[in-house]
Amino acid sequence: MSLRHLILAAAVALPAMTASAAMAAEEHIALKQVDWPTNGIFGSFDRAAAQRGFQVYREVCAACHGLEFVAFRNLATLGYSEDDIKAFAAELTVTDGPNDEGDMFERPGRPFDQIHGPFPNEQAAAAAHGGKAPPDLSLMAKARAGGPDYIYSLLTGYEDPPAGVEVPDTGSYNAYFPGHIIAMPPPLSDDQVTYADGTSATVSQMARDVTEFLVFAAEPKLEDRKGMGLKVMLFLVVLTALTFALKRKIWADVPH
Repeated sequence: MSLRHLILAAAVALPAMTASAAMAAEEHIALKQVDWPTNGIFGSFDRAAAQRGFQVYREVCAACHGLEFVAFRNLATLGYSEDDIKAFAAELTVTDGPNDEGDMFERPGRPFDQIHGPFPNEQAAAAAHGGKAPPDLSLMAKARAGGPDYIYSLLTGYEDPPAGVEVPDTGSYNAYFPGHIIAMPPPLSDDQVTYADGTSATVSQMARDVTEFLVFAAEPKLEDRKGMGLKVMLFLVVLTALTFALKRKIWADVPH
């Protein structure tokens, strides 16, 4: 292709790219901002909220979504006892093997097992959901721009479509989903679960709790990482002070 043709192609493509960018900017809606307990260098898990969120996951989300990168034993970080974790794991049926005869077999889950989804593979999940498999939620709080704010906004963002917007029978309108048409129907409704601590199970509360749990799922060692970071910062402060004092000591007797 000649230089002239390249220039002409660029001249045609540039307005289209600019128009696409303008449309994307026009469709962008600011996410709902929440002051999550894990924000900031001193942030930590709200264990009560995360435990309620795990309940929402078990009773609602687990029907479609898995947590392939989270093991049941990780739940100890949230304050669950060893017996609690064994009970949670035993609710799951795991395919294991082969045994001595070379056959695969099923067994109750154990604490070291991952919290896999309800389908044996992605193809089966897709077949059960109109051709598109529900995503794994393990890293969702880190995989989406906006992180927990995006998850919370999405879960509370279902509403009636604006005038003139057609929503297919297989979709729902969500103000915070890219393109606004989402295949997942509203997953939460008021009083859908009964919290043991008496917290009112509104859609907003459940969305906040399950988001807190998914922040934990994405990084179970978050508190350890932040604790190590603080220790390193304190060490560097002390080292800097000692280095400065040593410098003054060494140069104190040197004539100026």
